[in-house]
Amino acid sequence: MELIKERFKVKADASNVEIKELLKQHGSRKIGEVTLAQVYQGMRGITGLVTETSLLDAQDGIRFRGYSIPELQEKLPRAPNGGEPLPEGLYYLMLIGELPTAEDVAHITNIWQRRSHVPNYVFATIDALPISACIAH
Repeated sequence: MELIKERFKVKADASNVEIKELLKQHGSRKIGEVTLAQVYQGMRGITGLVTETSLLDAQDGIRFRGYSIPELQEKLPRAPNGGEPLPEGLYYLMLIGELPTAEDVAHITNIWQRRSHVPNYVFATIDALPISACIAH
């Protein structure tokens, strides 16, 4: 996981520098106007949060880091003889912002497999919780 953390840190540090500079130069700039109807009708057409991970467009569908689902089905690594991309590839793309290599995906698969065992004491702790702790209020 250290390799993934290092790659993420490099990307995050560079992004933080860009954001600080953008805010320094344009922090008070207005980016639009919002009507009450827009707020109550699902925030359509409102820039409410800056995100680079995904974009939902009524015509084009959802894009992940700029790629459409068909593009990702073509570009992301697959398991040998697999028909669809491995989820580890999409995880890497969303986290790091770059298409992964087969080696990147294998690294994540290995990490997930090593971390897949849940110790029995975790289940015992959950089972010991009162029902009221498990119900949303």
